[in-house]
Amino acid sequence: MRTMRERAVFADGGHRAANRVVDILELVAAGRVGLPLRAISAQLEAPKSSLLPLLRALTARQYLAQSQAGEYRLGPRALELGADAASQLDLVGVARRPLVELMRRTGETVFLGVLAADGRSMVYVDKVESGHVIRYAAAVGDRRPLHATSSGKALLAFLPAEQRERAVKAVTLTRHTERTVTSVSALRATLADIRRTGVSVSVDEFVLGAAGVTAPVFDREGRVAAVCTVGGPTERLRLRVRALSADVRRTAAVISAQLGHRTSDNHPARRSS
Repeated sequence: MRTMRERAVFADGGHRAANRVVDILELVAAGRVGLPLRAISAQLEAPKSSLLPLLRALTARQYLAQSQAGEYRLGPRALELGADAASQLDLVGVARRPLVELMRRTGETVFLGVLAADGRSMVYVDKVESGHVIRYAAAVGDRRPLHATSSGKALLAFLPAEQRERAVKAVTLTRHTERTVTSVSALRATLADIRRTGVSVSVDEFVLGAAGVTAPVFDREGRVAAVCTVGGPTERLRLRVRALSADVRRTAAVISAQLGHRTSDNHPARRSS
């Protein structure tokens, strides 16, 4: 937690209310017991009248919870965010070595991607870059459309059926190239094929000249936690799709196993009807 001086310096360069919200969350998170309004006011050296609206808003959004005695603790939403962050860090750490090995075997850039928080795109959380001068280039944190990339379609395909259908209906089917899927019926058919084969392939669908091969990564509950992708120039990848598909699936299975996933059936399509 920041000291009073650090908070003052930070406040000079940012929005006071936003900084105050962070101060409140840090203070409550640092305590082992709930804190009443007067204690929060005293420790933050802020008037109760300015803190109360913030505390009420954080409580309404479930980032804080208030006991019957009026003490504030972290709420379920804050705890969920912490768990999500820890899970993502665990995922990246577990996946790193298999991703490096996959890049060495294929010679192409390898990505780890997850569904974005808004459920409308996918985001890269790690990558191992190819040594080729001409290679697929994207940065960690970059987002890609769900319907026009092998990564996005793999994430969609292995969502639970109801969630998948909601996502399909919500996706804006923007045309990026002549090969982009732009109808809901075609997208559904593509996703069904991905569930059947356990691998997603995209050739020139998002960017002309770029291709990707992706397999799903599952967590211990059997949910799709991420996707593992080999990306590269179309000319290099399209002649190797079968071999790359097998290699990407094996790598995804290794990461899944390290996340605690166990199954007697190695075909992922049967776990996501």
